[in-house]
Amino acid sequence: MHVLKKVPEITVYFWIIKLLTTAMGETTSDYMVNHIDPVIAVAIGGLGLLAALVLQLVVRRYVPSIYWLAVVMVAIFGTMAADVLHIGLGIPYLVSTVFFAAALAVIFGVWYASEKTLSIHSIYTLRRELFYWATIITTFALGTALGDMTASTLGLGYLSSGMLFAVLFALPALAYWLLGLNEILAFWFAYIVTRPLGASFADWMGKPKSAGGVGIGTGTVSLVLAILIVGFIVYLTISHKDSKGKQP
Repeated sequence: MHVLKKVPEITVYFWIIKLLTTAMGETTSDYMVNHIDPVIAVAIGGLGLLAALVLQLVVRRYVPSIYWLAVVMVAIFGTMAADVLHIGLGIPYLVSTVFFAAALAVIFGVWYASEKTLSIHSIYTLRRELFYWATIITTFALGTALGDMTASTLGLGYLSSGMLFAVLFALPALAYWLLGLNEILAFWFAYIVTRPLGASFADWMGKPKSAGGVGIGTGTVSLVLAILIVGFIVYLTISHKDSKGKQP
């Protein structure tokens, strides 16, 4: 029986767009909370995420524009969630990092206990998709807190943090190819790291020079990233390069 999957194949395009969305989520969140009332900004982000997820859950198959819209909104709201804990509630980045890591471990545990797999190649039921998106949202919040912790709490700055996470991002791929690391573990480790990797370089480009950035501006960086994301989505919609391959 032909089964319709709800997520893309893992190709180089997947990782490129994922990194672009993580970067855009960071700068867009910063731009919104600094140009409109932060409460209103978070409300807009939350409603946008809810609408995008409902749309994604309603469609019967993977649609690039709908799927990546949901990821973009997760990136924006995930950034806001982590920032609210630190800036709004005064919770240290280390504490929020540990909290989100524990939450992610719980989600993984419940997901595996229920479905006996954590593979994204098996996302073709509503329950598995709900586990998938709960995991995605938590990884974005965790990655945001982790990236902010290395840049601010540990004093590495945005550029050095980006370089650190670039190395960490490459490690699971090398371990998978050279040492036979479990592909599911390798995927989720890399997925988590893409968040602070993209966000660190986005902050470096968007933040003012006085804050350790280049000073391009969060609005400009967000616009450029949005154009790149749309370009890749249009290409994938036409080429179907991320929807081919073995069905589960």
